[in-house]
Amino acid sequence: MKDLGHLVRMALLFAVGIIVFLIGRTLLVPEDFGVYGHYRAGALADNRAYEIKYAGQVLCVECHGDKQDERKDSKHAKISCETCHGPLARHATGAEETKPARPDGRGTCVGCHLKLHARPRDFPQIVLADHAGDGPCIECHTPHAPKIS
Repeated sequence: MKDLGHLVRMALLFAVGIIVFLIGRTLLVPEDFGVYGHYRAGALADNRAYEIKYAGQVLCVECHGDKQDERKDSKHAKISCETCHGPLARHATGAEETKPARPDGRGTCVGCHLKLHARPRDFPQIVLADHAGDGPCIECHTPHAPKIS
């Protein structure tokens, strides 16, 4: 019986912890959480409010079919246009009449082709210091069909 006080204090500590947890959960978890599984239902409406930035390959090809033909047999055939050219939904839908800027000829290519040990060995990779000086990649490679030209 001499340890009864310790057990009571421990039980009270657990009870207080559980009560604090339940109050915190009630205050911090949104009401619509869990309506569609482990998500907040209002997140769908929040995401609909964002402007669509990417047009998708189909819209690019509608106007730029010649570029699609250039790419069809190349290693870049399955890469989306917006991977290199950036988000173009405003351009593709006509909301923006300006012609999108060309991607940086060196920085864009290096994002995928810089030598990293984690990439597969058969994936084309370069070491910048050893590869073709300081010029842009498009001096030797055509971006849509990147064999050396």
